[in-house]
Amino acid sequence: MKSLILAAALSTAATMSFAADTYTLDPSHSQIVFHYEHLGFSTTYGMFSGINGEISFDQEDPAKSSVSVSFPATSLLTGWDERMQHFMSGDFFGADENNDITFTSTSIEVTGDDTANITGDLTINGITKPVVLDAKLNQMGDHPQAGKPWAGFSATATVKRSDFDMGLYAPYVGDEVDIAISIEAMKAD
Repeated sequence: MKSLILAAALSTAATMSFAADTYTLDPSHSQIVFHYEHLGFSTTYGMFSGINGEISFDQEDPAKSSVSVSFPATSLLTGWDERMQHFMSGDFFGADENNDITFTSTSIEVTGDDTANITGDLTINGITKPVVLDAKLNQMGDHPQAGKPWAGFSATATVKRSDFDMGLYAPYVGDEVDIAISIEAMKAD
């Protein structure tokens, strides 16, 4: 009987030691930068900040990891107030009714030692569509100031504005929007 209890305890301990660790995004060091073509004359940029979320990271089996993030559309920075106001209107983000932008992973395909394709549901303007993030683990280790485990990730994706009912002026203003993501996350207590 003692050997069965010991075996069960060891099995439980082994499972717990390989369980995924939860990391909480550091909103002060997490940004999403995007750009699109404007009439063929220029490339216009914008950035979202104030990103909150969690990463459940399984180092032993990264495909079992998950990510969930959210941020307000109103955290957008464009560098020009009139553009910002127009983007928040019903022509684009409809922030009065749908301020929350969210991404929740549905699957992860490991593509290399520190890379993966993260498929998930992106919700913008109250519309949810699947998106694939080409992601990379930049670094893991103890944060020199916080003194606790930290992780850094980057990712890229391309989405179509029209998929989220924001296709005004397309195709003259580019329908495809290129996205670059950089986040830091701290191991949750």
